[in-house]
Amino acid sequence: MTVAAVKGEKTVLSDADCPMQHSVRLMGEIDGALRGIGLTLPELDFIACVVGPGSFTGIRIGISTVKGLCLGAEKPAVKVTSFDCLAYAVEERDKIALVDAGHGAVYAQGFGGADVSKGYYPAEEILAKSALLLSAEPLSFPTRVVNPAQGLVRALRAHAELIPAEELAAEYLRRSQAEERA
Repeated sequence: MTVAAVKGEKTVLSDADCPMQHSVRLMGEIDGALRGIGLTLPELDFIACVVGPGSFTGIRIGISTVKGLCLGAEKPAVKVTSFDCLAYAVEERDKIALVDAGHGAVYAQGFGGADVSKGYYPAEEILAKSALLLSAEPLSFPTRVVNPAQGLVRALRAHAELIPAEELAAEYLRRSQAEERA
């Protein structure tokens, strides 16, 4: 779980490893980041969140929290993908951002000259591509593990598009396990 507050060139970043605790800790982390940078909710220009791909529950917690904050504070939202956070963490041009999808598959998107459309792929299909492979965690094949929190602020600065909070929605690249089993 990553929370960032930015004021000019100053950034307060909280990158907490809290499996199964997002719903308990998120509001405290947001409050701490805002206090750490000297901002209040009404002073924000926008509130951003990662819309996926990733943990079904984690993505939904983030989106619902940001929607509530945006609506309550009458602020616009900005959506960022997990891929953007990974890709903007490094300077190299040709890169493929990967998120573990389990069962020998990955969610992937190419950046720069890497020709990989955003999607769900068997891992071996991605390994055949000649580009730098980036992930947030070690996978069962070689990747450069990067901190997506470092790419978050860069991604927002590069292409923050303001949208109404009502338009925030998860970007799922495949059906959930429950839907696949039904």
